[in-house]
Amino acid sequence: MSLEAALLTARSGLLQTQRALTAAANNVANADTAGYTRKTAAATAVETGGVRTLPSTRDVDEALVTELNSRRAAAAGAGLRSDLLSGIEAAHGSPEAGDGIGDLVAMLRNSFETLLADPSQAGLQGAAVVAAQDLAGRLNEVARAIGTTRQRAQDTIVAEVSSINAGLRDIAALTLRIREQIALTGEAAALEDQRDLAIATLSESIEVKALKREDGGLVLVARNGLVLPLDPNKDAFSTAEATLDPSSFHGSGGTIPAITLNGQDVTGRLIGGRLAEAVALRDQTLPRYQAELDLTAATLATRFDAQGLTLFTDPAGAVPDSSVPYAGSAMIGFAGRITVNAAVATNPSLMRDGTRAVTADPSGAADFTPNAPGGPASFTTLISRIVSQTFGSEAQPGTAWSAIATGGLGPDGTLSSPFGAPATIDGYAGMVTATQTADAAAAESRATSARAVVEGLAERFAQRSGVDVDTEMAAMVTLQNAYAANARVMSTVQAMWDTLLNAVR
Repeated sequence: MSLEAALLTARSGLLQTQRALTAAANNVANADTAGYTRKTAAATAVETGGVRTLPSTRDVDEALVTELNSRRAAAAGAGLRSDLLSGIEAAHGSPEAGDGIGDLVAMLRNSFETLLADPSQAGLQGAAVVAAQDLAGRLNEVARAIGTTRQRAQDTIVAEVSSINAGLRDIAALTLRIREQIALTGEAAALEDQRDLAIATLSESIEVKALKREDGGLVLVARNGLVLPLDPNKDAFSTAEATLDPSSFHGSGGTIPAITLNGQDVTGRLIGGRLAEAVALRDQTLPRYQAELDLTAATLATRFDAQGLTLFTDPAGAVPDSSVPYAGSAMIGFAGRITVNAAVATNPSLMRDGTRAVTADPSGAADFTPNAPGGPASFTTLISRIVSQTFGSEAQPGTAWSAIATGGLGPDGTLSSPFGAPATIDGYAGMVTATQTADAAAAESRATSARAVVEGLAERFAQRSGVDVDTEMAAMVTLQNAYAANARVMSTVQAMWDTLLNAVR
């Protein structure tokens, strides 16, 4: 090898070693920086001697990144569901305290059974009224919790759409910079880290898959196949704020604003992440909860009224018909309006005597005449009917109550309960409480499990693509030795040149 070739080889080695040392130093300095991945300064040998420096590279498993982002979306959605449903679970009361809706229906039944033993006792009559008021209050409280949670879901949708638009604009701007950088220098590893971090954040709002191109370009595809536009100066999604009530729904004839992508309604096509979970809660889970609660309240009111005691009404004194289809009926939102009839609340003896006469109905209750003013204090006809029929499965012996609906629920009539309705009101109320609180418990369990999966995948990613400071420091020692060796070669070549020149002189 000529002295010139040796000098060039040592010089290229020095430059490559210096570049590798810089990369290692940057790795150590950014070891705790969010989204940073280990960079390597590779080189390749050339035929004429020495090495040629290659663009910096990232050691990233794209399949692992895709899976991690998918799990982030699942964890974020599960976390939102658990957070929102926890308020409804609390409103239902504590099983240990026995103050759930099903428990309170049972307590109301027990109060009538106790009153049956001594109808003349004013204290027992008043206790039955208090039991009814406790039940109505619990229905009101759960209805408020459902309404509040549904509004929170709507507000979350608006916030998530704004966040997604901001994330897509950031990713679009980074992609333009990456493409420019690659065109100029052949690499843009640091910018790719920033873009991957932005995609990871976006994935918590809406599950996406990133399809990367060699030139630095990117295509983002949502889980449902929607291609998300990347424009740094334009929002992709659009929606609007709205104040919801129990009759609000999205769809044909509804009043809830759609979520649009480039002007097209994609509300029902969203899958994965907080946005899709908020939509599912707002449009499916919570309207179903409201309908089940309304049916509980309306069935209570109807079955009491059918036996001759108008115990539960709305503030105007009306009792909804629980036998009609739910959608479009007066039952919508009734659980939030139900109250104890003011006449009964001020005159508890009506719990014994009744409030109205009943004409026999072949498909409903039997004849009933209220106890007249000044009538026998031991009057038990009404109380017996309530204990046997209102809380039983039959409107009169041999005639079953109309089945409590499990389909056609929601303000648009498209939802169904995930259970078969028991024939008795206390059975149905208990089923509603158990199902809705079980949903909250299941959501919390799924959120915990999903977070554990994300943590496990993140640990794998860190092991594969993160910075191990000890490894980097050891590499720096090796590189320093290599630098010293190349410098020694250069000094030796310089000495040989000096000796040759002196000999020539």
